[in-house]
Amino acid sequence: MLTAQQALDYLLADAKAVGESEKVTTQNALGRVLADSVNSLVDVPPLDNTSMDGYAVRITDTATPGQILKIAQRIPAGSVGVQLESGTAARVFTGAPVPQGADAVVMQEDCTAIPNQLDQVQINIAPTPGQWIRRKGEDLTAGKVALFAGTFLRPQELGIAASAGLTHLDVKRRVRVAAFFTGDELTLPGEPLKPGGIYNSNRDTLLACLKSLGCDATDLGIVPDRLDATRDALRQASKDHDLIITSGGVSVGEEDHIKPAVTAEGRLNLWQIAIKPGKPLAFGVVRKSNQPEDGEAWFIGLPGNPVSSFVTFLLFVRPFILKLQGRDEGATQSYSMRADFDWLKADHRNEFLRVKINSRGGLDLFPNQSSGVLTSASWGDGLVDCPPGQAIQVGDLVKYIPFSALLS
Repeated sequence: MLTAQQALDYLLADAKAVGESEKVTTQNALGRVLADSVNSLVDVPPLDNTSMDGYAVRITDTATPGQILKIAQRIPAGSVGVQLESGTAARVFTGAPVPQGADAVVMQEDCTAIPNQLDQVQINIAPTPGQWIRRKGEDLTAGKVALFAGTFLRPQELGIAASAGLTHLDVKRRVRVAAFFTGDELTLPGEPLKPGGIYNSNRDTLLACLKSLGCDATDLGIVPDRLDATRDALRQASKDHDLIITSGGVSVGEEDHIKPAVTAEGRLNLWQIAIKPGKPLAFGVVRKSNQPEDGEAWFIGLPGNPVSSFVTFLLFVRPFILKLQGRDEGATQSYSMRADFDWLKADHRNEFLRVKINSRGGLDLFPNQSSGVLTSASWGDGLVDCPPGQAIQVGDLVKYIPFSALLS
């Protein structure tokens, strides 16, 4: 069996970022991936400015605490003052440009107004050079890169683009993913359950995961457990999509038709991965047509058990999609945390346990770690990555991966 890292390496070696991009307004670029690096149109800030309400002064005039200076000018944000003369101070407000000649700002809490002398102020400290001054261009420099290609655009990146004066951004088009689900036992919520049937939870879970990653997701529904139906679904899905994902049917039983269907419509690797939950994973491609120049859609087949499907999506499909999007995310965020539970039945597979951070700063374990108990993933806020053959005792440090790092 492959290790989780080996399987992920195989997947990512084949993934290539989509080439097409589109121009969108900066306000509509949230959750997109920048296609090309962009330069700032302006210096940010455009001039040296103050980060505090107070008084702009000359260091030479305030070397000794208690100096009294004449208030020669008042500069609110959005105004520009004049040259600061020796022996004077400028009343400044946060964001206001610092007048030429001033080399420090003293915040108003360190100053005292002179009774009956409204045009004078006492400076009660000896400021240091550059104190409370934000320098021109210290955030962004005109003509220099403000955001690099491959950046995932969050609210803060949109703020940077706006600061740089950019009204539009070139972003990668959304990755198009089709999903369908196999199993004659599956029923959609709202429909009557047939004998032996179950409601299809994987449909809503996986489609939500795709949307959380910013994909254009197409739901092709439940496909009957027949080879011809599975092949038809693959042909339909391949035409307009970059990736096809399925849930169920990736084992080797008589009712598992994914392997022969994908083999007939493209090519397939069916892997056994040494992880728990989740063991079988299918990866391959499906031809878009009989013409080679029309290309192929990638295919990933996930196991059918709800937790197995969810966890394998997070561990394998998510990084694959990030690479299709052109995102360079690096290693998944994880933390070393204290286990407040025992897990003494070490498995030969790499286990991913559903846990939750408790009020003591440790991790609690959901009592039922079955691959069919989806409530364990809802109750928990992350996974413990437990290496093969390793037991866990109370107090051990373990590798914790928050769901928040796996769902964005």
